[in-house]
Amino acid sequence: MDLEFVRNYCMAKKGVTEHLPFDESTLVFKVGGKMFALTDLDNFQYINLKCDPEKAMELREQYNSVTPGYHMNKKHWNSVYPNQDMNDKEVCEWIDHSYQLVYDKLPKKLREEIG
Repeated sequence: MDLEFVRNYCMAKKGVTEHLPFDESTLVFKVGGKMFALTDLDNFQYINLKCDPEKAMELREQYNSVTPGYHMNKKHWNSVYPNQDMNDKEVCEWIDHSYQLVYDKLPKKLREEIG
């Protein structure tokens, strides 16, 4: 898994936009104006993904390459280091989970606009 794959996977989701709100190297993916994933453009090592708190703890216990979110709320975010002890399909499922968590909390009208 590489940065291009992650970018294409995220951008294929309905209503997703990409931004560089922090600096020129931190790529943020949003749905409905809310962040669900971010990564470093210069040194793609990990992806920060939003996660249900219970699931976040389970993943951290199960995988060495899943840690509390770097520079994020540790309860709701994980840093996922791809290409280590999980496969690409699992990382995609976690991206889907992050997207869905954020999407589901958007106002109903905005969800309807996104589709």
